Amino acid sequence: MAKLPPRPVIRLAWKIHRALFRYSGGRFGLRQATADQEGLAQLTTIGRKSGEKRIVMIAYCKDGDDFVTIAMNGWDEGDPAWWLNMTANPEAELITPEGTFTVVGREAEPGDEHDRLWNIWRDLDKMIDQFSHRRSHTPVVIMTPVHART
Repeated sequence: MAKLPPRPVIRLAWKIHRALFRYSGGRFGLRQATADQEGLAQLTTIGRKSGEKRIVMIAYCKDGDDFVTIAMNGWDEGDPAWWLNMTANPEAELITPEGTFTVVGREAEPGDEHDRLWNIWRDLDKMIDQFSHRRSHTPVVIMTPVHART
């Protein structure tokens, strides 16, 4: 099985990434998705219990106009909080180098849709299959823009 850094190290890296974006006023921390590299974005969901805004940094790829990510929770079992929040309230804000979008998130349908999107990620991350074996289920999340705000 592929080796991963300890979970606290993974969480710390994403927190540093979020802080870099915040303290640079958005100048650092985002990356546009390309055919051979995932993008980096800031996602704001509404807490399912608190009702408060919750901000995380995520990797994403594009599928037409949609943004696609993997709800991997650092490859540990269980879903990340942002995905649990999005399942309770699918509307969220996504900031990418392309602009700020109001998006509605949903899980890819099992079968063709999931497999096609998983293969896009497989091309971007050669270790995804090895890492995904650490979890019983890893949702592929499709975020469809409602409208763009630049």
